[in-house]
Amino acid sequence: MRITQNKYNQLDQAYTQLQQAYQDDEVEIRQLQGELRITIRDKILFPEGGYRLNSQAEQVLAKMAPTLSGFKNTKVVVRGYTDNVAIGAGLRSQGIATNLDLSSKRADNVGDFLIRKGVSPSLISAQGMGESNPVASNDTPDGRAQNRCIEVTLVGPGN
Repeated sequence: MRITQNKYNQLDQAYTQLQQAYQDDEVEIRQLQGELRITIRDKILFPEGGYRLNSQAEQVLAKMAPTLSGFKNTKVVVRGYTDNVAIGAGLRSQGIATNLDLSSKRADNVGDFLIRKGVSPSLISAQGMGESNPVASNDTPDGRAQNRCIEVTLVGPGN
């Protein structure tokens, strides 16, 4: 994919702003060709096995809102991932039967929060990925922990 110099400059500027905002947090920011990806581990955003944002989550997400709200044409895609551990009875009683359901609820809550903080609703989308496409093996506790995350990706034609 070929990107314009203008788009590259916009993503580069967003990358710099986000790196400064997240110096001390457990947030990974990667600049890829034509997109910027912010990965946040679920333990920062949600209580274990939960999907409701806590106050720490709101503080972490609020740091990216000023950068994201400045975009007018760049899509903001929020993807939720989980490990492959079966959903417990507590979540099942709330209507969450699968990891896909859980990841969707998490992505939706992050997307809704960003919209409340000024990101254009027409540019944001949320997707639950469940346990598909894991970033690490689900065979170890460390691998499962890496797979429990939210990714916020900036893609599109630029500002």
